[in-house]
Amino acid sequence: MKTLSVSEFKTHALSVLKTVAESGEQVIVTKRGKPVARVISYQEPGKKTEPGKLAGTITFEKDVITPLGPEIWEAAGDIDEIPA
Repeated sequence: MKTLSVSEFKTHALSVLKTVAESGEQVIVTKRGKPVARVISYQEPGKKTEPGKLAGTITFEKDVITPLGPEIWEAAGDIDEIPA
């Protein structure tokens, strides 16, 4: 996370805002060495990330060969025949 003094931020505000918008990196603005503001990229309301939102959407199968049948897998050839 980048840190800038208030005077540095004032001088380079447009380029700092462009960098934050493009990279998503946060910038802390300080006054006399103490943080007074944090500049972050804008996010549309309602597009808030939600941890665990995709929980339960993936199914793990124990045996992926049997549902298709061994004939299909054998048609692909022997694994030992793959050139190095």
